[in-house]
Amino acid sequence: MNAPTNRKAELLSKPVEHVDITKFDARPIIEAMGKMSFSSRDAARATEIFNMAVEDPDCSIILTLAGSTSAGGCMHVYRDLVKYGLVDCIVATGASIVDMDFFEALGYQHYQAPEQVDDNTLRDLYIDRIYDTFIDEEELQACDHTIKDIADSLERRPYSSREFIWEMGKWLKENAKKKDSLIETCYDHHVPIFVPAFSDCSAGFGLVKHQVENPGNYMSIDSVADFRELTDVKIAAGSTGLLMVGGGVPKNFVQDTVVCAEILGKEVEMHKYAVQITVADTRDGACSSSTLKEAASWGKVQTVYEQMVFAEASTVIPLLASASWHKGEWKKRKPREFAKLFL
Repeated sequence: MNAPTNRKAELLSKPVEHVDITKFDARPIIEAMGKMSFSSRDAARATEIFNMAVEDPDCSIILTLAGSTSAGGCMHVYRDLVKYGLVDCIVATGASIVDMDFFEALGYQHYQAPEQVDDNTLRDLYIDRIYDTFIDEEELQACDHTIKDIADSLERRPYSSREFIWEMGKWLKENAKKKDSLIETCYDHHVPIFVPAFSDCSAGFGLVKHQVENPGNYMSIDSVADFRELTDVKIAAGSTGLLMVGGGVPKNFVQDTVVCAEILGKEVEMHKYAVQITVADTRDGACSSSTLKEAASWGKVQTVYEQMVFAEASTVIPLLASASWHKGEWKKRKPREFAKLFL
């Protein structure tokens, strides 16, 4: 019994360390990259556009998260964008919010893979793999059960994901082992988080168990309410800028708010500023790889201040965020506190 236990401990011995954008000033390298070509110049222009959004007093900024950059070391980047007032709303995958951020708030960690290991061996050891990052499956299941416990404590009715995540933030205020998670920071700053495919993560397992154990008397997640509430944010915000990490459901969900507002008879601006950092290939014709220029044909994004950056996001987002933080224009921004729209 000791050999597998020792092997697991060996593989889960080097925690991922999250980068701190306040500890280094990326402005010189971003400036230098702006004088280069290829993806370097794209990243520099993306930073310039994001800074324009930050400096625009009428612009509210929405961050979208897809992929695994939070597990890979960017978790505190996103938290600090909220903490220092550079982001006013978040739309994300469930994995980014639950399996990564909430998971670490419970006191668990993600680990750097020290070597290549056969995935069947990892399964035997109850270790999950994200690229070169490991997670303890037993700890992830503890996260699932915590979601169930929160669901069990709530009134039996439909909730938007934003509303349920707000309850998660409230729970973390009293119970977090790691303080200042993204969820808790958003709770403190009244920044709403939307996860339009909420069951596609550890939350789903916990909520299924909650419903099975409470037949006919359970809470549920209302995805239509998500769409309506995020559209309410867009209507209230007026001018908006998008910082999109990856693509997926969050990308399309936030862009569709412009069309939804129009369907509701509300005249709103297309998203004025937009940056997307992605490795998705435009050749497959899929939504996640559709360019921001393509989104203009749908009436979603203006093409004056938009930039695609075709790069793996963990190599770009810390530089962009650090450069913007050190420029300091965020100090002039007024908090939007969009979560108060729903209180």
